[in-house]
Amino acid sequence: MGSNDDFKGGKLITDWRPEIEEFWESSGKKVARRNLWISIPALLLAFAVWMVWSAVIVRLPEIGFDFDSGQLFWLAALPGLSGATLRIFYSFMVPIFGGRRWTAISTASLLIPALWMGFAVQNPDTPFIIFAVIALLCGFGGGNFASSMSNISFFFPKSEQGTALGLNAGLGNLGVSVMQFVVPVVILFAAFGSLGGDPQISGSGQQFYLQNAGFIWVPFILLFSVLAWFGMNDIATSKASFKDQSIIFKRKHNWIMCILYMATFGSFIGFSAAFPMLIKNSFPAIDALKFAFLGPLVGALFRPLGGWISDKVGGARVTFWNYIVMVLAVLAVMYFLPNESSKGSFAGYFISFMVLFITTGIGNGSTFTMIPVIFRTLHERLEPEKIGQERLFVEIRKESAAVVGFTSAIAAYGAFFIPKMFGSGLGVFGTFITLIIFYIICIVLTWWYYSRKNAEYPC
Repeated sequence: MGSNDDFKGGKLITDWRPEIEEFWESSGKKVARRNLWISIPALLLAFAVWMVWSAVIVRLPEIGFDFDSGQLFWLAALPGLSGATLRIFYSFMVPIFGGRRWTAISTASLLIPALWMGFAVQNPDTPFIIFAVIALLCGFGGGNFASSMSNISFFFPKSEQGTALGLNAGLGNLGVSVMQFVVPVVILFAAFGSLGGDPQISGSGQQFYLQNAGFIWVPFILLFSVLAWFGMNDIATSKASFKDQSIIFKRKHNWIMCILYMATFGSFIGFSAAFPMLIKNSFPAIDALKFAFLGPLVGALFRPLGGWISDKVGGARVTFWNYIVMVLAVLAVMYFLPNESSKGSFAGYFISFMVLFITTGIGNGSTFTMIPVIFRTLHERLEPEKIGQERLFVEIRKESAAVVGFTSAIAAYGAFFIPKMFGSGLGVFGTFITLIIFYIICIVLTWWYYSRKNAEYPC
């Protein structure tokens, strides 16, 4: 076992055995938790920058930008497209570069879109294409999730992975809600004085400092990039080439979990991006930004609960019943929408959407607890002679981490497709009906492969 100096921040840890109880209790737990508590705020900032356009687009027309509804939905959707694509690559980066290095570098990269947005919104002649490029660069924040989750999965034993990943993801996901709460406030005053630039004047004469939507994150990004570099650790046994990790593409259950996580996280992040515009379009008399942040808030807060419950009763059982509630929640949202014969009910609509956000959070936590169990069982069946050996634990951790990252990459496309579906010919009702069909497919997959009696991989 290494000395205490070997486990200090900024160090490469060559001896990491979290499944060994003596090691975990003596030094492993403290190190793992330190890395987790630096990872969480770094991930929160990533989500804030990733989804910042969902709050900004509501104000752009007021301050003189002549963009139509379709263009505004594009700005909400493009970070989802680039973020999901970057996740595919980011999910393999931790074993190649190390978790400490990659967390610091990827967090620092958020400075580019945050600063550029702050300058671009101050010029009403900035063309749409520039905003589209900045929106794509905000995808850096989306990519960070895959590497962050992959990294944290290496630090914790299987028995605590559900809770640890739930905390990292759930509190990280809070970045969406924090952003949607903070941005409407900070754009109302000169938070950075004369350094922040001049205000924009709306048609009604109100002053806005929309640049603060980007600038407000800059000092925090700098702080946590430095903390990650000096306070986190790289783990030598997590090292693996892309070729080593690419075995997951041959695993059937990697692809099934991509589908299941798309239904939960894809819905969470897609609804988060679209919610302000959905409220504004369906209930024009309501100030969308006063309520929109609550959806991502409850979704993020319930994610750790989903992981914790699943650690106790089994991820597949929680996931199965959670999908059923998701279907019911979507039906309720549709029921309360305005239509030709009814003005609808914002209260009923909002409460139903809150239930839907809660189920996305619980499902996010429960699906991620399934992955290490599935792949531990898989490896024990493939290599029964290694059961109980540290070498097998290392293989399981590497493959589980790659699957965690890759499934999060595929699911993140929900941040692109869901806003685009709402803004397309499908419309609101067509999009919700499509999602219900998708959720029913996930109910069947979960039951058949994981939760029924004699399932292929009970978890």
